[in-house]
Amino acid sequence: MIPRQEPTQNHYGRDIIEYLPSAFVGGPVPLEEHHRRIWELALPYLNVRDNNVHTIYAYGIARALTQLHPEAEPEVVLPAVILHDTGWSTVPEDEILSAIAPDAGRMELVIQHEKEGARIATEILTQVGHDPTFIEEIVAIVDGHDSRKTALSLNDALMKDADKLWRLTPHGVDTVMNWFGLTREQAHLLIDSRLHPFLLTDTGRTMAAMLAAITWVDTTEERVTLG
Repeated sequence: MIPRQEPTQNHYGRDIIEYLPSAFVGGPVPLEEHHRRIWELALPYLNVRDNNVHTIYAYGIARALTQLHPEAEPEVVLPAVILHDTGWSTVPEDEILSAIAPDAGRMELVIQHEKEGARIATEILTQVGHDPTFIEEIVAIVDGHDSRKTALSLNDALMKDADKLWRLTPHGVDTVMNWFGLTREQAHLLIDSRLHPFLLTDTGRTMAAMLAAITWVDTTEERVTLG
């Protein structure tokens, strides 16, 4: 479901647009043009099991993480996030869940999507003229982002945390529910077990606690009965 962009009514009954600031202060900004070019080239490879939506959420989370870690390199982390799952496009769609389900045994498919993602990332980054000093690191991050449990660097850790934190967004929970036929509470239980122990940064763990609180509220009787 696309988040609503327009109101359905105005309870106040008056126009307050003139009182809004002209720009965000310390908040979201549009994609930089360079990142938008990478995104547009990556999109054809991301149209598999909602990877496109997953990726843009992970990008937003990664952008917040890099803002909280000024020692990180955004031009490594953010392109890596955009490109990390492009390799799933080379795996038959009806086999993908057999690689990521709790009882999955198809690690070769996980490795395939990492290796192919690294190849695709190299091609796209070269095409857009990305800084060649960053391309090697980005490709190394993509190649192993799921199978490698430790981080090569802070940049890698932030990319891996952003990738996982998507699962706790409302879109992530909805997606996991439909992947495996789970209730929202069951999906949260699965996500909890496969996320919190594997986060690599304190900022990632803080974000996870906040998102988990929202996910928990969405399963409570108190919230559900409010409609």
